[in-house]
Amino acid sequence: MERRSTDPRPDADDTVEGVGELATLARILPRLPRGDHTLLGPGDDAAVVAAPDARFVVTTDLMVHGPDFRRAWSTPHDLGWKAAASNLADVAAMGARPTALVVALAVPGDTPVAELEAFADGLREGCAVMAPGAGVVGGDLSVSPTFTVAVTAFGDLEGRAPVRRDGARPGDVVAVSGALGRSARGLDLLFRLGVDHEGRPDASAAAALRARDADVGWHLAPTPPVADGRAAAIAGATAMLDLSDGLALDAGRVARAGDVVVDLTAAALGDDVRLSLSGGEDHSLFATFPPGAPLPGGFRAVGTVRDAAGGAPRVTLDGSDLGEAGGWDPYRLWSGGQG
Repeated sequence: MERRSTDPRPDADDTVEGVGELATLARILPRLPRGDHTLLGPGDDAAVVAAPDARFVVTTDLMVHGPDFRRAWSTPHDLGWKAAASNLADVAAMGARPTALVVALAVPGDTPVAELEAFADGLREGCAVMAPGAGVVGGDLSVSPTFTVAVTAFGDLEGRAPVRRDGARPGDVVAVSGALGRSARGLDLLFRLGVDHEGRPDASAAAALRARDADVGWHLAPTPPVADGRAAAIAGATAMLDLSDGLALDAGRVARAGDVVVDLTAAALGDDVRLSLSGGEDHSLFATFPPGAPLPGGFRAVGTVRDAAGGAPRVTLDGSDLGEAGGWDPYRLWSGGQG
């Protein structure tokens, strides 16, 4: 991105292209959280982050306008919050405490700087709620025809072993902390009612819908139980992951990794079992625990791990095979140019 000197006084009509990278960053950086583990934050060639455990948990996630979100539905604040949520949940699923995020943005040149300020506010407030002490330590800014967000997050294991996907054993209790199906229900409402008369995403319709139904807001800016990942590790969780692609599909990943059967209990999955099984992007935590172990935090039992008994690892519902569960791909039939 071209750097240019500008009038330092901010204007509500300023765009990224109009004021340039340096002036844009000067308005964004003060809004970002520093973080308890940050030794050297934004402003140098690279950040320096304390690693008390001498190991880092590292994850990255990409959000692209079209496949992953619609600007007509998501506010810039929503995007910042959700970018934090999806990455913090991945760190939590390893049993680690989130410590730092690196955020890269590629946005259209006519993007108002005020939108990026709101995005930064969403990042800051999301970290404060979901992972107090985690900070944004650096990143990058460029221009692109497509609004794109890339976040890399780091976490501290605090001396514990990471909780992997392959540790589930027969007899373990299957448990979930957080929502099941709320994000999918909210998105379904947006697809049906958050559109104009031609079926295109509409900001006014989405805002009105959000005011009436909390699940719409949950889809746009979820709040996964990040602290429960660390609690699960301390409690002895044998396997864990975050539910980004739906309970059935993600439980299948644990089943295959551990060569076991994950048997889910329909009565524990709420009123809409289908949505609980198939809906993604709640970023709740799925974990297995030794039999008899107290479930920590907000975890609740939803099934049992069983021996595959020489058969294929799989997911069952009340003992019946679920078959091949489809992935979470809600925008697959939508044009990236819409909304």
